[in-house]
Amino acid sequence: MTPSRRTFLAASAVAAAAAPSLYAAGNDVLKVGLIGCGGRGTGAAGQALQADKNVKLVAMADAFEDRLDESLDNLLKKKEIAAKIDVKPDAKFVGFNAYKEVIERCDVVLLATPPQFRPLHLKAAVEAGKHIFAEKPVAVDAPGVRSVLQSCQFAKKKNLSVVSGLCLRYDFGFKETVKRIQDGAIGDVVTLFANDYRRGRWEKRREKEWSDMTYHMRNWYNFTWLSGDFNVEQHVHYLDVCAWVMKGEYPKKAIGMGGRSVLTGKEYGNIYDHFSIVYEYPNGARLVSNTRQHPQTDTDMSARIFGTKGQSLLSERTNGLTIRTKESNWGYDGPVNQMYQTEHDELFASIRGGKPINNGEYMCYSTLLAIMGRMAAYTGQEITWKMALESKEDLFKAALGAKNGDPMPNYDWDTKLIHPPVAVAGIAKYV
Repeated sequence: MTPSRRTFLAASAVAAAAAPSLYAAGNDVLKVGLIGCGGRGTGAAGQALQADKNVKLVAMADAFEDRLDESLDNLLKKKEIAAKIDVKPDAKFVGFNAYKEVIERCDVVLLATPPQFRPLHLKAAVEAGKHIFAEKPVAVDAPGVRSVLQSCQFAKKKNLSVVSGLCLRYDFGFKETVKRIQDGAIGDVVTLFANDYRRGRWEKRREKEWSDMTYHMRNWYNFTWLSGDFNVEQHVHYLDVCAWVMKGEYPKKAIGMGGRSVLTGKEYGNIYDHFSIVYEYPNGARLVSNTRQHPQTDTDMSARIFGTKGQSLLSERTNGLTIRTKESNWGYDGPVNQMYQTEHDELFASIRGGKPINNGEYMCYSTLLAIMGRMAAYTGQEITWKMALESKEDLFKAALGAKNGDPMPNYDWDTKLIHPPVAVAGIAKYV
């Protein structure tokens, strides 16, 4: 049966109460494993090692040895955490199956690979009884979302913590601002704007000796099957803020457009460089989502919320958390925290306290919200929430040129991949 929000909530409601923590005394070492040693994975490892006084990084995995070695070197240079790093040569694992070795050796696993692999890794970690930090997004397609939903239900039953990398939910200022909106500070929410305007993106050109898979993996951000496209990989942050404001209510349908107008070279894979999506909620409210990655342009990463009594700005910029009404203007002036660190502080406190955190529902559905928008832009069709959740489109199989009914292939460096075409609205089909 296809998982749904209702089945997830039902499973959560009947899940067993949290068992006493095995680590409550704080004397036992919590062993941490890192899977995915890029910049975000390295950052997450550093934050994990600062989140608890008795924690050690004991194993690392990446598809590429040079990325793993660079990550480890960078971590060892940080004096505040160097003593907590105990990654021996035989605990450094490389390749597509390296995640299995790391999971076997740790208590807490940090998942920070390209999001194509998040469902596979999260499922394995939950089955092995490990606590999890999962970077956003948690999937690139609907089958991946459904897999993660099931894994998070299982994690709840096993009293495991699953903390999401949707870090704005852990920012004190965002928390306070969203709470005020939810409490009615601007009245009923009518319109939401989620903006993510950036100055381009990174890319890697293919080297002669690289196989298809090596090239795609080195240049992962630029291929939809690995990243989910920009609308999913990065813009999910502010789409999630809007979902948070709406108290977990998700749109019933979306329509939109997008394309490539500047980043059009082969090195930019098959993802778009701009999107514009309009989502409609059951009560008639609209979410307008706009993204762009064009060099030499102004940036704006924010959510703007308009209600019947006023409006609010939610942005990471200075003085970017405000509420304005006819009666008053409010701006957040409370304590400022490092949200990336707070995620890990709360994760490790939940493990020590035996009170698991499970961010599974919102990290899955906000990922699906972003995928829904991509579907609408790629196909040029109106996509409903039900269509998005029940889609059978498997992006890895598409990159192989395989049919959706074919058996799931293995990840392998010799796998032949097509250079996926750029989706054209009206031609690309909903699957």
